Amino acid sequence: MAASPEKLAEIDDRGFAIVEAALCLEECAVLKEHLQHCIDEDEARWAGQPYRDRWMVYNLMTRGAPFARLLEHPVLHDYLNPLLGATCILYAYTSSSMPPHGTNYSHRVHVDCPRFIPGYVTNVGVMFILDDFTIENGATYFLPGSHKSPWVPSVEEFRRSAVRVFPRAGDLVFFNARTFHMGGHNMTDRPRHAITMNCCRSYMRQQFDYPRLVSPEIVASLGEVGRRFLGFNVRMPSSLEEYYVPEEQRLYKANQG
Repeated sequence: MAASPEKLAEIDDRGFAIVEAALCLEECAVLKEHLQHCIDEDEARWAGQPYRDRWMVYNLMTRGAPFARLLEHPVLHDYLNPLLGATCILYAYTSSSMPPHGTNYSHRVHVDCPRFIPGYVTNVGVMFILDDFTIENGATYFLPGSHKSPWVPSVEEFRRSAVRVFPRAGDLVFFNARTFHMGGHNMTDRPRHAITMNCCRSYMRQQFDYPRLVSPEIVASLGEVGRRFLGFNVRMPSSLEEYYVPEEQRLYKANQG
């Protein structure tokens, strides 16, 4: 399906929009089970690391086929293509879950992209919602229109003007990554699960070197869109031998924006 012009206009105007029912509830259940397993593994493996954000799992495409499949989700690219161009790539792929009776790294006023270029989008965030967002489980706050200003809002200004979003399981939330936002506080006894991708222009650098990081088995499971999204069309040659090759063998493909 094509992206809704109304949703695209909402992202342009307010900085965010909810696209309903992109995942079925069965998919959400599978992703939640896998995600909680990854969180538990990382909590055990990285316990005590001073610079680690609690419940933040990085590079989810390396943690199982259900996460890798999301790289090629059609609704994802229906919206990314008009927002960032059809050559856009993945900057980061992480969990966005909220622990029970607590909060984490997201509970601060922040942006996922600090760059401000008037009228130009460099990064788009996409939240895959796996549990209904509610007031009780820490639904996210967004400051409408803040992506259009070079100024950083004060905490007081943010709290005065921010709105909360209440997507349901299976929805996607697209947002200009320059839009200021903040996670809430989960007051329930159950985790609130979500996944976030940060997507960027093809000429930008990624958080990790995904063509080297992701296993050949996962790469082989992806089609042309998934490989391009991981950055396989914008790799740098490391020698003249890699540079002086026929065009079809070049690591950095032509016409990548």
